[in-house]
Amino acid sequence: MDKKMITIYIDDKPYQVAAGQTVMQAADKVGFRIPRLCYHPKLSIEGACRVCIVELEGARNFIASCAYPVADGMKIRTNTPELRSARRDIVELILDNHPMDCHTCERDSNCELQRLAYSMGIRKRHFEGEMKHYEKDVSGVAVIRDPNKCILCGRCVRMCSEIQKTSVLGYAHRGFKTVVMPAYNMPFRDSSCTACGQCINVCPTAAFLEKDYTQELFKKLNDKSILKVAQCAPSVRAAIGEAFNIEPGRTMEKQLAAAIRRLGFDYVFDTQFSADLTIMEEANEFLERLQGKGKLPMITSCSSAWMKCLEQYHPDLIDHISTCKSPMSMQSAMVKTYFADKIKRDPKEILSVAFMCCTAKKYEAARPELEVNGMRATDLVITTRELAWMIKSAGIDFLAIKGEEFDHPLGLSSGAGTIFGTTGGVMEAAIRTAYELATGETLLDIEIGAVRGLQGIKEGKVVMDGKEIRVAVAHGLGNAAELLDIARKDPNRYHFIEIMGCPGGCVGGGGQPYANSNSIPLDEECLMKRAEALYTLDRNKTIRRSHENPDIQRLYKEFLGRPGSPASHKLLHTHYKQHFPVGIIPESLKQQKPAEPANK
Repeated sequence: MDKKMITIYIDDKPYQVAAGQTVMQAADKVGFRIPRLCYHPKLSIEGACRVCIVELEGARNFIASCAYPVADGMKIRTNTPELRSARRDIVELILDNHPMDCHTCERDSNCELQRLAYSMGIRKRHFEGEMKHYEKDVSGVAVIRDPNKCILCGRCVRMCSEIQKTSVLGYAHRGFKTVVMPAYNMPFRDSSCTACGQCINVCPTAAFLEKDYTQELFKKLNDKSILKVAQCAPSVRAAIGEAFNIEPGRTMEKQLAAAIRRLGFDYVFDTQFSADLTIMEEANEFLERLQGKGKLPMITSCSSAWMKCLEQYHPDLIDHISTCKSPMSMQSAMVKTYFADKIKRDPKEILSVAFMCCTAKKYEAARPELEVNGMRATDLVITTRELAWMIKSAGIDFLAIKGEEFDHPLGLSSGAGTIFGTTGGVMEAAIRTAYELATGETLLDIEIGAVRGLQGIKEGKVVMDGKEIRVAVAHGLGNAAELLDIARKDPNRYHFIEIMGCPGGCVGGGGQPYANSNSIPLDEECLMKRAEALYTLDRNKTIRRSHENPDIQRLYKEFLGRPGSPASHKLLHTHYKQHFPVGIIPESLKQQKPAEPANK
């Protein structure tokens, strides 16, 4: 049904706009960009910053355009001297309680507050007085918090509560002392933060950042005594170009391999190889569970933020989780066993570095359960943002560099490994292989539209060896919680569930490039373009099924034996455990009867 059209006047000119939207939304659609800070189209209206004020004829005061609905005949002014002065005063007051370190700040040249100040003509600070002073929280291995750079826009709080629905962050105190923090001001290390990094994505300043290991890596790259080995996640190649002012949707796969090599790495492998390896193990595990050897529905476990979330908020479902490690951890395990043996090198002399889209991968790498033969498998995790900075810092001309291939034997991948980087990709890749393993026949229509796209929860089904297999996909921790509630109420509804912790899956990871002046954080169009870039790579691959990857076949023949073998279980599988942060009891367990004491 078409929306009712009304007439409004903006700066004395009439415009036809749809009823039921705000002044800001209507203005955006007819070519007027009203300045804003706290507003985000995916979050509820906060109306906190008041930067988006406009004049409305007949109104006593300026109105917040982000919250005020349009009405037929209303007359709005967006650029009067009084408005410009009021907006400038508001931003100046924010700036005068903000650190004066723009040139040494992580967000320099990519800060919304900085861009706003420039556009308003602010060239000096007019106000002086007491400034807030808080200690930085650098306790976590993945995400750090600097309250001094917080402008109280509330985006992080709303992202955490409305999209991810973990509600880790909230406001404390009042007035000048208001601050955003986890409950009881717990360090991130001890809080229920899942390390997803979405607070970083939506923060307009540098109040939230990933834990930086780039300087440590630069130092190790100059250590001649160690062998430097890198791996690169699928979604990194679909997004890194944006950090070099390239439009979203262009893949930089071969340039990425070349640039990483020029940073000083001896071998550059592809995490897509171990995505194929993950599918071999996961498809085998799924088929075993279909035969009664494990609980259904099986839930995939590739997303680090999701796994931490599950252990904290949904531990009643731990038995449903696939025991397969993530592709990153599988790749690192193979680097420090199979590859080390192949090149006759002591694995203790190998530096294994993962370039990931995800801040939570830093947390995953530190998990003791993922150690291999007493060694940390992934030594360092660097995000897409950090990698882009390292390339620039090293003087590598990323846009002019000639592309190169990934190294063997851990660099060849199928199209199935590529689509791991977007929501639904793991499910689609698993079905391609599981179908053939179960039926002995090749699944001809391998592009499974039911699990693609940015719908929060997607359902699909495929007939496999005469049995209808029902699957579901969710992206974002909020959607995951809803899907799990559905599965709890109807345990037989699904056989296989894929969950990714970030909106859009890995393409929307917490470590992806910041939005620039022409885009907004987590813009759906941008996420779709990144996803389509991966689907295009998949279509252009000669090999599109994980089990057809000849290097995967060789790995099993030479080293692992078969999917699910004792060697595979030792190196490629893990376990998860119930974990509650201080004072947190998941809703799903509040009604359960306490366990009887063991020594009763």
